[in-house]
Formats: sequence, structure tokens, C-alpha cells
Amino acid sequence: MKKLYLIIATVLCFSSCDLDKLPETDLPDNKFWKTENDLRAACNTMYNQLAGFYYASNGSNNSRTWHDNRSDELVGTSANGTSAGNRTVPSTSVHEWTDPYTRIFAANDIILKASRARVEEGVLNRYLAEAYFFRAYYYFMLVKFYGDVPLSLKAIQDPNDPDMYIGRTPREQVIQQCYKDLEFAAQWLPTRVAISDADWGRVMRSSALGMIVRIGLYEGTFSKYHALGGDYKTHLKKSIDAAELLMKEGHDLYPDFQKLFYFDGEGKQNKESVFVKIYGPNGNGTTVHARSRTMENGVSITRQMIDLFLYRDGLPREKSPLKIASETSFDDAFKDRDPRLKMTAFCLEDKDAFKGAYTPFVNQHGNGYSIKKGFMLSEWTTVSKETVDNMIIRYAEILISYAEALYEYNGSITDDQLEKTVNKLRSRVGLTVKLTNDFVTANSLNMLDEIRRERTVEFIDEGFRYDDIMRWKIAEKVLPVAMIGAKYVEGETSKARKDLANRLTDANGKLNGVQVSDQADMYVIELANTRKFDVKKDYLYPVPLNEISMSRENIIQNPNW
Repeated sequence: MKKLYLIIATVLCFSSCDLDKLPETDLPDNKFWKTENDLRAACNTMYNQLAGFYYASNGSNNSRTWHDNRSDELVGTSANGTSAGNRTVPSTSVHEWTDPYTRIFAANDIILKASRARVEEGVLNRYLAEAYFFRAYYYFMLVKFYGDVPLSLKAIQDPNDPDMYIGRTPREQVIQQCYKDLEFAAQWLPTRVAISDADWGRVMRSSALGMIVRIGLYEGTFSKYHALGGDYKTHLKKSIDAAELLMKEGHDLYPDFQKLFYFDGEGKQNKESVFVKIYGPNGNGTTVHARSRTMENGVSITRQMIDLFLYRDGLPREKSPLKIASETSFDDAFKDRDPRLKMTAFCLEDKDAFKGAYTPFVNQHGNGYSIKKGFMLSEWTTVSKETVDNMIIRYAEILISYAEALYEYNGSITDDQLEKTVNKLRSRVGLTVKLTNDFVTANSLNMLDEIRRERTVEFIDEGFRYDDIMRWKIAEKVLPVAMIGAKYVEGETSKARKDLANRLTDANGKLNGVQVSDQADMYVIELANTRKFDVKKDYLYPVPLNEISMSRENIIQNPNW
């Protein structure tokens, strides 16, 4: 960790008060930390550094992607090292290790120095709360990657400080510190109603509660299914209690699921937003991304995800009589389905996709199902000025997490609780069949599986799937299998793809004699024999070698790496 000291000297680029305009200044410490504006400016750095649409890639290099293809959800133009199980131990890992610690140390620096400002207690604690929030945010990120990680709660002033060389702290201790930081933040941050228009995009009480919901559910289920010991229910209770508090903060679902991810869903008027990365607002900002561009030719949705969407009778594909037994058109997979499917992936009827009507397998649209959710043609045409904001936590997550935590905690869930969570999400998109205990029993369904299904289809391409398969401990089932792409139908593309022939399933859904689908002519993007998952090591990332070396060997490697 010693090299991080060199970064800390430059990490706090104190700036103006606007989140979308962050010019650097050269104010030394003895002339700073005087006023509320100074505290605000110091905290602005943390918002500017917030990753937003970026997700960690594969743990073996220092690249990042706009779309998380580490799981069975999305596939890129080449195999992802984490998803395919071929990553190696990196020397360094900027985005998974160095960046989070740099930002944690920046938060620690603010926590140390903010008390110098001549401001009222409430003002001081509001900005301390922002620093505590981000410290917890990044420590949780590290725990998800590595499990036990070094926990340092002080600002490093001396490169020879022993804290530069500490070993790994048990994950439970790190998570308890996250709860403590977030509980302080929830006490002192403004509420959603009280936050001003000028402050939109800054963390609020809901943001802190939302992180507790997320952390409690993750740690509770990870501990349960990985048999970590201890009382996993204490984490689930944290999640449940925080969700119930957050549900009193005046949030609600945005009425239009499809418009939620466009400029329409931006700003304080969107009650679904709980924690937002500001890129604009509305195209006027200086911070940009190129997410829509990568929807065309960078990544696509697997058939595994398409098959998870319910039919309009509320039944899954393996049970619904509405399923088309033998699909003859690309669009057959979209018929009579949960309306979110057509809002999530392009089908042939879409006439305003990329450079015109959507055509599978053409114009580098990907060999899977191209992502429609959040695609903006106006943004796609301006390569360097994509500025739609990103919801890092939205109210829909709170609702479905609450449902899952309740079921995991109690072993059951009431119809009233389902009505306020799962069925509220369904009602928004016009899926009229409700999930109830009687419906589950009558159709021989599994309630937990249906709650998990709802979470998966609601949050496709929002960075949840990898974390979910890790905490549910199902990665060894869903990753070392064939990654299936789109249905190929000659005549529905503008040109034949002769190179596809050796990757299409036969009339029985087999490829090379192996059953991979129940449909003919499904394109297999990655073969099962090219993928693996080692349960003895792959549930955690490997610690970068340089971090082990520079800790004077106090940091030890994760098992079997």
C-alpha cells in the first residue's frame, strides 16, 4: 500500500461547488479547510472520481468496461477472463485495488481535516457524512472483490506510517465499519425532500440507507451460501431495517420503465433515484461517457437472460403453454413475454436502432441480443458527448432487495409484502399476473427463485448479475457452460453469415453432439469446453502481486491463487 501515499498528495484536487464543473486549484492546507465552501469543494472530488457507468472488467488487467460482462448476462466481442475462468494473478490492479484505496484515503483525509473549518456542527457533520459514505462505498467494493482487505481509518501523513504495511482485516470487521460509517451518514445527510436542486447528485439520507440495504443483503446471503460462520441473519436484518426506513423517505418508482434510463428520468423529480452519478445534466456537463456506442458493437445479452423473462401468464419458459416450441423467427422469443423484454433487447420490429432497423448478426450488432435498455440514438451519434446520468442505486433495487431479504430471513414472505415489492415492479410495466403464495404453490414454483428472477430481469446491464451469482454461490453452475447467443434465421439478415455455420445448433438443439438449447439454429458464442470455474478460488479476486510485496508480505494471497 505504500505507493498509495504518493497518490494521496494529489488526490484532493479542491474545486468549485458545482458537481459538473471541477477545475483544480493549488490551495495549500493552511489556507484551506476554513469554510463550508472548502468542505464542499473537498467532497466534490469524490463525486468526480465516482465511476458511474464503469464496472470492473476481469481482475487481470487495468481496463474497464461500460457494461459488466463478467457473468452469464452479457458477452463481448471476445471472452471475458473472469466469466471464462482464464484470468491470472495481476501485478497491479488499478481499478479494483488502487483506485478504491486512493479514494478511501482521500475520504480519511477529509475526515481528519474537516473539523478545522469554522462551521456549525450540523454543517460539519453533513460533509463528514459524505466522506464516511464514500469510505464505506469503496470498502464494500473491495470486500466483494477480495474478501478480507486491509482496513485503515486514518489519514496517512507519513510514508513510514505502520498503516502503510498492515495485513488483511477480516471481512466481517470491515463490513461492520461500513455499517458504522453509513449509519453516521444517514443521521446527518439531508433527506430527499430537503435536498436542494443545486445539491442534486450529492448523497442524501436515502443513499446511505440504500447502501446498508445493499451491503446487508450481500453479506447475509454470501455468508449463508458460502458457510462463512456467524449469524448471517444479522446482516439480513440490517438490510430489512434500512429498507423499511428508506421506504418512508418519499421515493417511488418512475412511471415509465423505458424512459427511466433516458434523459426523461433525470433530476430530482425522479423519485426512483436514490444515488446518482451526474454526467450532465442533460448534455451540458464536462464529464462524459460513451455507453450507447458500446451497445452497438461492444456487448450483447445472452439467450440465457432472454429465457429468464416470464410469459404474460406469469409462468417461466419451462412451464408456460405460451412458449413457442419451435421458433422460426428471431422475434418468436419476444412473443407473449414480460413487457420488459422488448424494453431491454432489440427485436426485428425496432426501426430506430443504431443506423436504422435492427438486424441480427449484422453491422457488428453482436452475436447475442443487442441491448435496447438505455440506448439513446442522440447520444450514439455524438461519440464524445454522451451525458445521460447513471442511477447507481434506484428505488426498484430497494424493493426487490427487501423482498429477498425478508424471504431469506423468515423463510417466507407474505402476499402483502409481495404486493409492495415484486408486484409493484410488475405493475409498472403492465405485467398483470401477480406473484402470490397461492400462485407459486399452484404452479409448483419456488418462491426464492421467482424473487431472484424478478431481480435479474429488472436489472439487466446495471451491474448486478455478477455480484448476485457470487453471493448466491451459483457461479459454478451458470459460468462453465456454453454462452448462447441469438437465433439465426436466414432471410432476416441483409446478408448470410457463412462463418456462423459451425456454431449453430442442429434441429435438436445440439452442437457437436452436446445439448445446449431446445431450439435449432441458436448461435453458440462461447463453447462450454473453453470455460471453467474453480470453486476453490474463483469466488474471490487474486490480490495484485505488487500489493503483497509492498506490504512487506503482511498481505497474503487469496486461497489457491
